[in-house]
Amino acid sequence: MSENYTRPSRALGIWSALLGLVLLAIGLFFVIGGAKLLSLGGSAYFLVAGVITLLAAIQLFRRKSSAGPLFALVFFGTLIWALFDAGWDFWPLVSRLMVPAGLMLLIAATWPALRKREGKPAHRGAAWSFSGLILLGMLVAFWQMFLPHPPVAFKGEPLPLVPVAKDNAQTDWANYGNTPGGSRFVALDQITRDNVKDLKVAWTMHTGDIPDSPTGNGAEDQQTPLQIGNTLYLCTPHNNVIAVEANSGKQLWKREINAQAEVWNRCRGLAYFDATKPLSQPTVPGSTPVKTVSMAADASCQRRILMNTIDARLIAINADNGEFCEGFGNHGVVDLKAGLGDAQDPKYQLTSAPTLAGTTVVVGGRVADNVQTDMPGGVLRGFDVITGEMRWAFDPGNDNPNAVLMPGQNYARSTPNSWAPMSYDPAMNTVFIPMGSSSVDLWGGNRTPLDHKYGASILALDATTGKEKWVYQTVHNDLWDFDIPMQPTLLDFPQKEGGSKPAVVFGTKAGQIFVLDRLTGKPLTEVKELPMKQGNIPNEQYTKTQPHSVGMPQIGAQTLKESDMWGATPFDQLACRIAFKEMRYDGLFTVPGTDKSLSFPGSLGGMNWGSLSTDPNNHYIFVNDMRLGLWVQMIPADTSAISRGSNGGEAINTGMGAVPLKGTPYAVNKNRFMSPLGIPCQKPPFGTLSAIDLKTQKVVWQVPVGTVQDTGPFGIKMRAQMPVGMPTLGGTLATQGGLVFIAGTQDYYLRAFDSATGKELWKARLPVGSQGGPMSYVSPKDGKQYILISAGGARQSPDRGDYVIAYALDK
Repeated sequence: MSENYTRPSRALGIWSALLGLVLLAIGLFFVIGGAKLLSLGGSAYFLVAGVITLLAAIQLFRRKSSAGPLFALVFFGTLIWALFDAGWDFWPLVSRLMVPAGLMLLIAATWPALRKREGKPAHRGAAWSFSGLILLGMLVAFWQMFLPHPPVAFKGEPLPLVPVAKDNAQTDWANYGNTPGGSRFVALDQITRDNVKDLKVAWTMHTGDIPDSPTGNGAEDQQTPLQIGNTLYLCTPHNNVIAVEANSGKQLWKREINAQAEVWNRCRGLAYFDATKPLSQPTVPGSTPVKTVSMAADASCQRRILMNTIDARLIAINADNGEFCEGFGNHGVVDLKAGLGDAQDPKYQLTSAPTLAGTTVVVGGRVADNVQTDMPGGVLRGFDVITGEMRWAFDPGNDNPNAVLMPGQNYARSTPNSWAPMSYDPAMNTVFIPMGSSSVDLWGGNRTPLDHKYGASILALDATTGKEKWVYQTVHNDLWDFDIPMQPTLLDFPQKEGGSKPAVVFGTKAGQIFVLDRLTGKPLTEVKELPMKQGNIPNEQYTKTQPHSVGMPQIGAQTLKESDMWGATPFDQLACRIAFKEMRYDGLFTVPGTDKSLSFPGSLGGMNWGSLSTDPNNHYIFVNDMRLGLWVQMIPADTSAISRGSNGGEAINTGMGAVPLKGTPYAVNKNRFMSPLGIPCQKPPFGTLSAIDLKTQKVVWQVPVGTVQDTGPFGIKMRAQMPVGMPTLGGTLATQGGLVFIAGTQDYYLRAFDSATGKELWKARLPVGSQGGPMSYVSPKDGKQYILISAGGARQSPDRGDYVIAYALDK
């Protein structure tokens, strides 16, 4: 008997010691971290829980059954605190309760043996029933981890499908955003929410241009192709153009450009012009006519593809054979660095598609962020689509922005630029241009009145003359890189009293959605100028107010609280809470300073260049976003003598030490606000898809998009389809079949959602992630509707490819 008693006693002693060590480590972490948090004005929970956990650990070392009631205090106290702290929000509750529940399970299962050792009734039934209840709760929570938890659940009856009228069915996807106004909507309904489950791969082709960008600095595939008849036109990260059959993916021709740049090699899209088609003249009274062009009937390049290159060229290519259009510019090429002065790579680049505005090709340009104060200007230019001759320039740094340059002159330096896609309204002959800020982004001590006028604005220009019609600003003296990153969407905005108004709708990196009158630029929904806290950077031009588009939903732009901090475990949550309380944070427009401050959403978004998609039949728009905070710290430094600072790539947002902002009195430290496990510090979702009803200006549904299957802590793939919602980079496609397609997540899927309810109806596994925009068309050769996506790799993923994949139904 003695030997039998000794073995269980020895095993119990070892087990109690091991469990005690775990509690000791947790208790010490909570006490030390909790004391730090409390000293910063944060929650007292972690300190209190840590002290009691230490007492439970001591009792376990002593093999005392009182360890059970002590830790039960921690467990039930945590449960009560979690409900008060996080409410019934699933992911915050899981992060707070899963670890304490697991420990409580082990301690409850051990408790009868400890009581028996003390000569007390074991109460096995009660203890094991309690353990079983906790285990059941943990299993249910684990199962729930694989189900979506919509921030805004759909309520009501789904909208009925509206059949496509035969005379209204789409024939071509002839513009970057499908229509000149960037609708990203196809009037096709062969594929519907009822049969999308049967979509299969129809064909796959390889472009031969595999991007390489593990940090976001290099090449990335972000294209949305064009479709004209049975031909698709693709562009690759190094600006090679490929024509393929729309029904088979068979290559018809390829024009190799192989443009190179130090950072940001990418091509988001192309433009198309057909000189044999009749010109559309404006119908709005007072609009300037579109300039007519003519070509001989036997001239080449009647149908042409136009492309901006990463090394700042505008290229015209024969759409029929891939040859350069010899009569355009210099043998098919226009030098876009002309008149810019010092604009060598990587200071000035073009990443977005050119905009065809009647017979004028309008281009902007990307001026690299946070490099130096002396940078190329953001001049906007319009070129003749046939000859490549410059028709006009709009220089936002000149009091007369349309002034013609004299010999030897250059356009104004370091002015606001337009790097994102533009939109065009043929009825007004007007181009709508999303503007960024003057260089550098985070310091505005040298900004001029014109910088303040045009920075972070929508600018409407006459497409024929380049003259300004109106400008509307969304951020005053932008110190956050909250520029307008997307193509403005032109749509008819429903009025409450009936009818509609032509409108410009767009989102911003700050999570704001603006609706402007297309004719005047005045807001059609309420915008409030709200007071802002000032900073202490000498000579900074702080503004007293900032515009907030309160008449439309704000997506992922909530003001964070300590209780919004999150972690996969209570440990990284505590670390995030401490980091949050240590930073200065005043909400959306927290100004940078020499202390560490938090910007949320960060400069990646909010919403980014992927743009909105629309449902004109039901007056819905569909918005995808990312939610990644950034911390920023300005460091006083003499940068005047520094030869070079940042190269203008995205690595500045992933932590690369102090980056000198050459020409300013400061360098900057800037990094994503992440937990020690490399997970965003605020609670999920980190990316969503939302449907907004323009009639009510309310979110109809909002769902998390993306899982942790192909990502995870420390970059290790979790291989688990937990739909926490991942940051999205790439746009959406809406169809008249009641579907919204999206692929721009960190996991490798193309998904289809019911546009009425937000329910995920279908997904296809991609070989690598995608940052491209989905598109759809019907091939005139076989009559099938196709859904097409380009997949070159997700941001922050090492997996890369050169895939273009088309999906269709079996007929």
